[in-house]
Amino acid sequence: MSESLFCVENLRVAYPSRRSDSMPSWAVDDVSFTLEPGERLGLVGESGCGKSTLGRAAMRLLPASTRIEGRVTFAGQSVFDLTPPQLRRFRGEAVALIFQDPMTRLDPLMTIGKHCVETLKAHQPQLSQRQAKEKALSTLEAVKIPASRWSQYPHEFSGGMRQRVAIALALLLNPKLIVADEPTTSLDVTVAAQILQELTRLCNEREMALLLISHDLAMVGEYCDRIAVMYGGKMVETGAAKSIFSRPQHEYTRSLLAAALHLRAKEGESGTVGLGEKAFSPQPPVPLPQSQVPILQLTDLQQHYTLESNFFTQMFSKEVPVIKAVDGINLALYPGEILGLVGESGCGKSTLSRTILQLIRPTGGKVEFLGKNLTQMSQESVRATRREMQMVFQDPHACLNPLMTVGQSIADPLFIHKLATPDEAKAQVMQMLERVGLTPTTEYYQRYPSDLSGGQQQRVAIARALITRPKLLICDEPVSMLDASVQSQVLALMLELKRDFDLTYLFITHDLSVARFLCDRIAVMNSGCIVELGSTEDIFTNPQHPYTQTLLQAAPLLVSQQI
Repeated sequence: MSESLFCVENLRVAYPSRRSDSMPSWAVDDVSFTLEPGERLGLVGESGCGKSTLGRAAMRLLPASTRIEGRVTFAGQSVFDLTPPQLRRFRGEAVALIFQDPMTRLDPLMTIGKHCVETLKAHQPQLSQRQAKEKALSTLEAVKIPASRWSQYPHEFSGGMRQRVAIALALLLNPKLIVADEPTTSLDVTVAAQILQELTRLCNEREMALLLISHDLAMVGEYCDRIAVMYGGKMVETGAAKSIFSRPQHEYTRSLLAAALHLRAKEGESGTVGLGEKAFSPQPPVPLPQSQVPILQLTDLQQHYTLESNFFTQMFSKEVPVIKAVDGINLALYPGEILGLVGESGCGKSTLSRTILQLIRPTGGKVEFLGKNLTQMSQESVRATRREMQMVFQDPHACLNPLMTVGQSIADPLFIHKLATPDEAKAQVMQMLERVGLTPTTEYYQRYPSDLSGGQQQRVAIARALITRPKLLICDEPVSMLDASVQSQVLALMLELKRDFDLTYLFITHDLSVARFLCDRIAVMNSGCIVELGSTEDIFTNPQHPYTQTLLQAAPLLVSQQI
């Protein structure tokens, strides 16, 4: 056991309890596994099963009051016995952690370049400023971040671009083990494939081990040698990736595979899977009559940003650098349809959604909603119109006020738009909680976001968006942070709500399997432009644009011979 690079033996982790006399509730319960140099282990399971807790416990990143039992060794040395100086070198030089949310790793007041140089100089003070910058630039280039973005700040990057920075920071010190906690959640398939291929190459060349924590079974199956499945804090099944996919032994593993496979079911295959008491199957595409009037019409829409430059650049450079986040978009969305918007991180998808809602004013073009040109309306008029078009964000935790209860968060839009009295609002919130499956409603009404799982938080965010009875819902990666089984439940809910509330969806996603399963039409976006638009089946079976073809080829395949 001691010869392994990384060894976890009988690890148990319990968070502090408010009651001193209560028995510990183990978030990680008697977990053991080993990792050899160069080996890649995928750790999968539903949200709340203990995956992230396991990764943080192994790096001693949990609060001091956390109860931890068992043993963790790295190259034969006990991690729990390391002194503070040893622990500082251990984190980064021996083991690096890539977080799911890159903003937990990035200082909003520091440029991307300073992040890299500070990390290098902290562990390798002998490096000159020039050497540190050269090494940092080559690492950033490996994750497709150009040198031109060296002086920018985290808020100037998209979510996917910030994640690339976090991955670059982990690679800077050439660690022997990378613990990657959902490292590609906010990345599109092409960039995710590039980064995981790079990590795989580094694992082979440097004998670097990888512990990949993810809910994406297809990705884990493609890039990992072994897979470990966690459920309820326990490791219920481990084995070679091919063995897990072809002959899953545990009931939970089979249900997890079924939930993922039905999203990838092709035309003519069985696409129905049991989800508790309900079955979820893809819906037939909505026919679009030629005479139908669009609910949303975009005409030559532009959103350009001018990069800030220093004094000397302004003096000696004639050209002002401009980022064309949205560059001449023409798009029509019809009542009752689900239009998918796909493309790589940083291509302008989220910027487009915010421009449609007039959260940021466009630099050119028109946005017409229900026949009204929003770009010519006052802020007050636009705010009144927003009750009929709402947004569901990628990270529900970030869009819910942690100091407000679930009931207060959902009722808030009613008070903003002056649609209900407090008593009427409470009655409507109770009905909406029941509609999105958060029962008993009286219990969830009083809870706070921190008391909910990721899937439950997203249900609250959906309820909050629907409480004003909108006609259009813009969904920006609404299920990307959820595991396969919870994804299926939320998607099933969204289809039911679409029918019940007569909704139209603009569904932004980088998960092509979700787009194929859910959407009637798909618009492919690249570098601020729509490069291809067509029915979902046409896009997947006969893609015309080279970028669309690249996007589809990069998507990992999930194949199971037996479930």
